Amino acid sequence: EVQLQASGGGLVQAGGSLRLACAGSGISFDDVAIGWFRQAPGKEREGVSCIDNRDGDIRYSDFAKGRFTISKDSTKRTVYLQMNNLKPEDTAVYYCNDVKTVAMRTATWGKGTQVTVSS
Repeated sequence: EVQLQASGGGLVQAGGSLRLACAGSGISFDDVAIGWFRQAPGKEREGVSCIDNRDGDIRYSDFAKGRFTISKDSTKRTVYLQMNNLKPEDTAVYYCNDVKTVAMRTATWGKGTQVTVSS
């Protein structure tokens, strides 16, 4: 069974930082692209960043550029999202998932991790 579990969220003041972690199991970690996504209350889920574990290609949404950094530790089968200079509009539930399954609309979603940024 494929499992990608996000953790590391919390409550932080504007301008603060958090590091999220996405631990993978039941998946060929080095052969997939892992993405971070978020969903704010009343809004649709949106992409944040992704990393292709096959070639290291990295992408960011415009709002994440310059503030967020995605990285991976293959030995730990974990993808990280370092978020700096957080803003209240970053408040959302953050999820990680296999980018291919998201694109094919076959992804199952875990509980995610709540990030709350106070002003």
